[in-house]
Amino acid sequence: MRDPGMGTMTAMPKTGEPGAASMRPALRGGEQAGFTLLELLVVIVILGLLIGLVAPAALRQLGGAKISIAHQSIERVSSILDLYRLDAGNYPSTQDGLQALVAPPAGATNWNGPYLKGTGVPVDPWNHPFVYRSPSTRQGYDYDLCSMGPNAQTNDTAQEGWICN
Repeated sequence: MRDPGMGTMTAMPKTGEPGAASMRPALRGGEQAGFTLLELLVVIVILGLLIGLVAPAALRQLGGAKISIAHQSIERVSSILDLYRLDAGNYPSTQDGLQALVAPPAGATNWNGPYLKGTGVPVDPWNHPFVYRSPSTRQGYDYDLCSMGPNAQTNDTAQEGWICN
């Protein structure tokens, strides 16, 4: 073969001669390239440990995110209830509930809705309806707007774990 820069010929070693370049490592007679069972088990154990450590932290973050979404949803619905009060002069009664934001309740004279898009009332991140009471059972509040949280306790006395305005 001719060297382009020098104009001289150099010989390339033939396959099998000493000095011949090979792309594959030499294998001893009959051996095949691959991983041993021990190497595969070590990798599986390491992956299992990583999943065992990371998965619980990720699930905790997901639970915290749903609680944050519940707080934001309550604030958004509270703002809509304030708009309703500006139009109607009072908050919807407990009997009318949040449905009063979608359809006019009986006897509503200055209802200027619907105040929510769609046909239904919003639900919390756990797909449970919000608890609405007007007047409030808590001192200093005009109404109660709560999510029952992930456990969805339905009795009115068990408000521990509820997320409220």
